[in-house]
Amino acid sequence: MELTILEELSKILPLSEIRDEDCGGRTSKNGFGISPLTVGENWFREEAEKIAPVININSLDTGKYRNYLGLVKDKKDKSKQTPETHANDAIALCSTSFISYQEFNTVKTHGHRWNGQITITEAPFIVVTRPKLFRRKLYEENYTKRGKLKRVGGTVTPYGFRSGDRVIASKAGKKYVGWVGGWSEANSVISVYDHNWKRLGQFQTKKVKLLNRSSRLCVNY
Repeated sequence: MELTILEELSKILPLSEIRDEDCGGRTSKNGFGISPLTVGENWFREEAEKIAPVININSLDTGKYRNYLGLVKDKKDKSKQTPETHANDAIALCSTSFISYQEFNTVKTHGHRWNGQITITEAPFIVVTRPKLFRRKLYEENYTKRGKLKRVGGTVTPYGFRSGDRVIASKAGKKYVGWVGGWSEANSVISVYDHNWKRLGQFQTKKVKLLNRSSRLCVNY
């Protein structure tokens, strides 16, 4: 998902570098040689390098930079869609490009101090999620009397829409913007979902208009 976001951003903004948190994984518990975490990290960085140079930041330093910038992290409930839960760590990682905590030595003293300067300003908080698509599940269904299988899941509709497409739909004089998540051939309706994949409703196909083809992301402004 992070790679997909980077690919989409690179179409809009010039990316000079990508800073990625090194979460470790090479521990006595996971194995010093290899772990599922390090395999995933290495694959992600190899793919991200095709977009821009990747710089790894030790995860043990993230909290240090976050605290210096006065940013709060909410560790209690990851389901909350707030900057304190999901964005502040990323801001801290980005700040390592502009500030650093370095050792110094003088004639009379020595220690560590912050070098560089950065100012935190207000910014829009955007929630990005995945569309929860349902694939075909033929093996779970029984044949009908006519020897046909009931349709379950699938990403293509007979109405020109695909699951994950961003659309605008109307019902009872009210308009809804969401993503296609299913359809019913019997009633000729399209199911539209919000970015949390909660169904907004079922809409007649003639009252659904395509805004964007699926990018495999749901973005809530």
